[in-house]
Amino acid sequence: MIFALREFKRRGIEAETIGLIDGDSTKLTATDAVLLPIPATRDSVNINCPITKRIIPLDMFKALPKSVKVFGGGKTNINNYTDLLSLDEFALKNCVLTAEGAIAYAIENTEFSLWKSRVLIIGYGRLGKILTDRLKCFNPALTVSARSKKDFSMLDSLGINHIKTNEISNASGQFDIVFNTVDIRFDSGVAQSLSEAYFFDLSSRGGFVSETAENYGIKYIALPSIPAKTAPDTAGKIIAETVIELLY
Repeated sequence: MIFALREFKRRGIEAETIGLIDGDSTKLTATDAVLLPIPATRDSVNINCPITKRIIPLDMFKALPKSVKVFGGGKTNINNYTDLLSLDEFALKNCVLTAEGAIAYAIENTEFSLWKSRVLIIGYGRLGKILTDRLKCFNPALTVSARSKKDFSMLDSLGINHIKTNEISNASGQFDIVFNTVDIRFDSGVAQSLSEAYFFDLSSRGGFVSETAENYGIKYIALPSIPAKTAPDTAGKIIAETVIELLY
């Protein structure tokens, strides 16, 4: 969000912050638009302020005039609100950064190469498709889990192994690295089948509780908001560009 602020100013757009930087404003002044964080909130009560830890109630933005457009990440009950994560023009670009960051974490946090590793990608949505495309370049023994016949046909046409997501528990001991892209909480059967694998969780509410993963020997690494960690400059520019396009 700090890099998004810089991009707004670089383009000549006046922007002020609340709760983003230590010492910034505490009051909402007259404005044409409001950009909330991504995710906007983690508890559905207060704005997500990881840097300043400031308490800013989500309800503060419910009384805005209808002329004020509000943007952010994830669902809220704020009026005139646009969830950027639901927009293909934003989400697809964000998925590219997520995929690159996930691969970087996998390279840095494992003792072996991606080349010839047995890799499972759980889910073949927007992120799963982009991650599959990027990973193919490393020539792993790649498998993708999906649920629809359409996805299975596409994976077949690309020559990529696939399994049904609800049958992962039958693939015991077959994977070294797992990238999870879906918001599904997996049961103990899946945990047992992925025993001793590296599990990189790219979902917002899925995967395992870390204690459960550890009990089964899974090396669990949660990677929420990974674009901000590995490519904050590009992530900020994508946010700013998307908002500007929606406003103008």
